Amino acid sequence: MAEQRRKDLLDEHRPENIARRLQQQPKSQKVSDFVLGAIDGCVTTFAVVSGAFGAGFSPLVVLVLGFANLIADGFSMAVSNYEAVNAEREYRELARRTEERHIELVPEGEREEIRQIFANKGFGGETLEKIVATITANRQLWVETMLTEEYGLNSTRYSPVTSALVTFAAFIAVGAIPLLPFLMPFLAQQTQFVASTVLAALMFLCIGMLKSLVYSQPILRAGFSTLLLGGGAASLAYVTGYLLRQLFGIDAA
Repeated sequence: MAEQRRKDLLDEHRPENIARRLQQQPKSQKVSDFVLGAIDGCVTTFAVVSGAFGAGFSPLVVLVLGFANLIADGFSMAVSNYEAVNAEREYRELARRTEERHIELVPEGEREEIRQIFANKGFGGETLEKIVATITANRQLWVETMLTEEYGLNSTRYSPVTSALVTFAAFIAVGAIPLLPFLMPFLAQQTQFVASTVLAALMFLCIGMLKSLVYSQPILRAGFSTLLLGGGAASLAYVTGYLLRQLFGIDAA
């Protein structure tokens, strides 16, 4: 097994494979947005279902609370993600304009920044001067290097609108699944809740496994980790609803 892994690594690091890998685009932000929306959608909706069921509310009340929460929280999360991505994009553009202005006004100072950045990486002497000369000879490369090294900004650019839409769609699509059993009036309420629990658990497992495939994590560990997180949130909501029912004598069945 170890020998096979070594052979695979050697194959991955052949010049042509390295070149092909470096030309690939970074993993899409859409995956992160989808996972974020899906997990939060399932967690928050099933938490509402658990809390309402624990409080003894009728299936109709569970549906009303669930769908109201689904739409409102989905929109809220989409807006929040939009603002976060947009703020990062605006900050990057501000940093870019700042560096372009500095290069225009104090080129020697900016050149010295490049020199010190790469000197801190261990380069020196003639090699260091060649690196400085190469980078500062290309204005775009110079600016991008400063954005990465001085500001710690990733060169990958994301669309805030796309991020918001993907998050909202994932939130609604996955978050609605735990509510489906409550749309079946021919089922007993206890059966509806059990079915909702099973569906939510399957969603948590699938989301965790999807995340593991994208980010090269152990599939089962990622799946059960997400399941435990979602189950923990739902359990807290159920216990809270049950305690409030006992405390205030709620009887909404």
